[in-house]
Amino acid sequence: MSQRRALHRFYFFGLIGLVHAYVGLRLVPDLGVVPGLAPALAAVLAASAILIPTSMLARRRSAGPLLLGAIWLGLLCMGLFSSLFVLTLLRDLVLAGASAMAWFGTGDGHAALAVPSALFVVAASLLMSVAGFVGARRVARVVRIDIPLRALPAELEGFTIAQISDIHVGPTIRAPYVRRIVDAVNRLRPDMVAITGDLVDGSVADLAPHARPLAELASRHGTFFVTGNHEYYSGAHAWIDALRGMGMRVLLNEHAVLRHAGQELVVAGITDYSAHQFDPAHRSDPQRAMDGAPAGAGARVVLAHQPRSAALAAQAGFDLQLSGHTHGGQFLPWNFFVPLQQPFVTGLHRQDGMWVYVNRGTGYWGPPMRFGVPSEITLLRLVRAPDGET
Repeated sequence: MSQRRALHRFYFFGLIGLVHAYVGLRLVPDLGVVPGLAPALAAVLAASAILIPTSMLARRRSAGPLLLGAIWLGLLCMGLFSSLFVLTLLRDLVLAGASAMAWFGTGDGHAALAVPSALFVVAASLLMSVAGFVGARRVARVVRIDIPLRALPAELEGFTIAQISDIHVGPTIRAPYVRRIVDAVNRLRPDMVAITGDLVDGSVADLAPHARPLAELASRHGTFFVTGNHEYYSGAHAWIDALRGMGMRVLLNEHAVLRHAGQELVVAGITDYSAHQFDPAHRSDPQRAMDGAPAGAGARVVLAHQPRSAALAAQAGFDLQLSGHTHGGQFLPWNFFVPLQQPFVTGLHRQDGMWVYVNRGTGYWGPPMRFGVPSEITLLRLVRAPDGET
């Protein structure tokens, strides 16, 4: 097993090194017009090729200040290199087109574009990284959404749910960051709080103190939590116990019945779509979560980490599914690839008569970077749909 792990690490470091070498070979030779820029980029790429895989391998271990600093640097490099890599690919496509035009005798665009395009890639990557860092580290904005439900009882009109998702408490998201989220949610004075998974990236032993501010979330009916895929990477059973100890209601393919102004509202939660790969007993099951729910409930809401749970949730008879997981893509251009895996990426959608809302994430995963895809705290309000609207 140790030999296999060592081989995997060799291939992992090798792949990271190859893509860094590609960017260096494509950009560095064309940056000599600015004194010192070419060697500076070469040095940054060399350091990045080491720091990125090191930070990824180390981020779930107990870390002292020095290792945490190295992880921070590695994740910052990951964000910067992601932009460098994508823009270098796009630059090569443009240069290939210019070369093709020159081959047909319509000028020598490749030579004219090589230097300015290399400078553009470096400058744009730096600007995207800085703007993305600011976007990731600020407190998530509040997004207000009305959910129109047919035949919603008057007693549930205006019922509010504050949804947070995908905080990813870990090496770069610590207690002060979480506390700012809690303060923002509490200012909304919601009727209930929903946390739709991927709360943590690490063990209870390392991260429980940094997740503990969530125990201070305040609402009329309490805080409800469902597991995401990252809980299973981080020791889901230990986290379930820890979060219950913080006063959260963890819903594992089950439901709770809330009485609000004399009317019943069902809040159900299903385990992550991939949970059975880690624990067969945790296989996601929307129908089981609905079983036994009162037939006369005024609204039926299900918390499901991944949007692709929606088809089965709609079949089970839910009115609204709240999800996360996608981060909305987190930063350009990765938001264009998320639809390859999920039916919905962000915002409000319909699935077989059921509403589906996908939160863009209240924190971030990996590099502290959000560019073009801001984080959010969602305040959802149940309202009665106009007559004739389904």
